Amino acid sequence: MFKFFDLLKRFAPKYKKYVVLSILLNLLSTIFSLFSFAAIIPVLRILFGLEQDLVAYQAWTWTDKIGDIASALKNNLFYQVEQMIETSGPNLALLYLGLFLVVMTALKVGSSYFATYFIIPIRTGVVRDLRNQLYSKIISLPIGYFTEERKGDIMSRMMGDVNEIENSIISSLEMIFKNPIMIAIYLGVMIAMSWKLTIFVLLLLPFSGWLIGIIGRNLKSKSKTGQEQTGELLSQLDETLGGLRIIKAFNAEHKVEERFAQLNEKIRRTFNGIFRKHNLAHPLGELIGTTVIAILLWFGGTLIVGNNSSIGPEEFIYYLVIFYSIIAPAKDLSKASYSVQKGMASLDRVNKILQSENTIPEPKQPVPFKSFTKDIEFKNVYFKYQNDWVLQDINLDIERGQTVAFVGQSGSGKSTLVDLVPRYYDIVKGEILIDGINIKQLSTKDIRAQLGNVNQEAILFNDTFFNNIIFGVENASIEQVIEAAKIANAHDFIMATENGYQTTIGDRGSKLSGGQRQRISIARAILKNPPILILDEATSALDTESEKLVQEALENLMKNRTTLVVAHRLSTIIRADEICVLHEGKIVERGKHEELLTLNGYYKRLVDMQSF
Repeated sequence: MFKFFDLLKRFAPKYKKYVVLSILLNLLSTIFSLFSFAAIIPVLRILFGLEQDLVAYQAWTWTDKIGDIASALKNNLFYQVEQMIETSGPNLALLYLGLFLVVMTALKVGSSYFATYFIIPIRTGVVRDLRNQLYSKIISLPIGYFTEERKGDIMSRMMGDVNEIENSIISSLEMIFKNPIMIAIYLGVMIAMSWKLTIFVLLLLPFSGWLIGIIGRNLKSKSKTGQEQTGELLSQLDETLGGLRIIKAFNAEHKVEERFAQLNEKIRRTFNGIFRKHNLAHPLGELIGTTVIAILLWFGGTLIVGNNSSIGPEEFIYYLVIFYSIIAPAKDLSKASYSVQKGMASLDRVNKILQSENTIPEPKQPVPFKSFTKDIEFKNVYFKYQNDWVLQDINLDIERGQTVAFVGQSGSGKSTLVDLVPRYYDIVKGEILIDGINIKQLSTKDIRAQLGNVNQEAILFNDTFFNNIIFGVENASIEQVIEAAKIANAHDFIMATENGYQTTIGDRGSKLSGGQRQRISIARAILKNPPILILDEATSALDTESEKLVQEALENLMKNRTTLVVAHRLSTIIRADEICVLHEGKIVERGKHEELLTLNGYYKRLVDMQSF
């Protein structure tokens, strides 16, 4: 439960106005319900003709003790009822008491409704804030975090677990704000009426609470397993959609169907247990409540029959009504505890993301950096993902306006090297300097503002051509977008579509060819107009004709920019100012194309293999 209150402490303060109003209205609702129940006593007296000593009006002042005030109010109410029966007769008195009951009930349900009315903004607001916070955290975490996590599981936490928190925990807010108030006030009245009976009741309740708690704890562990399995199911679905072409090509439909069905059946069995235990809350609470009432009837009855009770038979009925009114909120609280325990498993999974440490921290006082003017320098750079070094002793100086290409076998560290510049990962040893400033002293936003990326896989969004090209660029005009598209050789095929720049390109640009997708990503980089450009295998996935068009667009993009190129194809690197050959994480050769050929080393072998 501490985590539940921690959740409220994190999000509820901005809704304190609604919290206060809800608690105040719940307090009024409980008081009105007590007054409505009080009509039972005089009604029973009239109906059963119970003999009572006539009472006289008792004077009191606000300076009296609380006990004296309560006694005087009770006495004077009975006095007024007796006067009403004497002057108007029992029939009219019953009518008046019935009207009193209706009015009190109307005030009670009205207060109760508005208490719920003010809970709703808290419920919807906390869920909105939690989703926003979770999304912001996901965006802020480094890329390395997502290599360790399954995408489907993160989606499950974002949607399924947040929905479970809403349905299980946030939906219990009404009971948390309402039921303890009702129980506290009802218990106070019961103690005032008969402390012996109330102590007897309180001795019975801990046992029932212990019984319910055992089931609730078991429910939390089951719910956590269920949410983890749901995340695994989403991961399988994501992999299936992404790999549908391969599944069909290898006739593997039956294999993936069987794997999905096995996991789905496992989830079914897990949730069978969860729902069965959750549905046990109501019948168990009802059985415990009825048992306690039966014992109370026996114990209270013996006290009244033996003249050992401070209350009469009609007041005992009123006492039982109040006690029975405690059972409903107590049962609701037990159900709420079940729901909260069920939702705690989801809260733990969400908190795992929210509390994840960002391994690439922003500097506390970043050095101001507006524009790149001089060079990028790697000084004794070492990097590893886990145990083995991926890059070792990298020393390199890239001057402004230079094009430097990185070549080498797969796994030699080329892409990792260029990923260190925008701080997608942080180096383990050494320094990377931009204009002589260590990039760890610069804000990542300032660094990335100087960079443009064109990757092997063109990352596009299910939006229009226009919105994909202006992505990340503020206040770009249609004229600027068209100019960028023309430079990227994309304007003609965009205009050939039905709605031109307002045509939607499909999921990840699925309506476009590989070359068209790449030219849109180049147009996006051109519009950003960055001084530093990173090209990571930008043409490796293209056919010869598409490569020619993309290569021409890249050459337009590279003009007057500092460019870091990762490539295998000669067409991309042959005109580079310097080529760095990487082997097992080290720069083993460097120079221009002709110089490296004369060395007859690693680079010559790479060129010969491509020529062959």
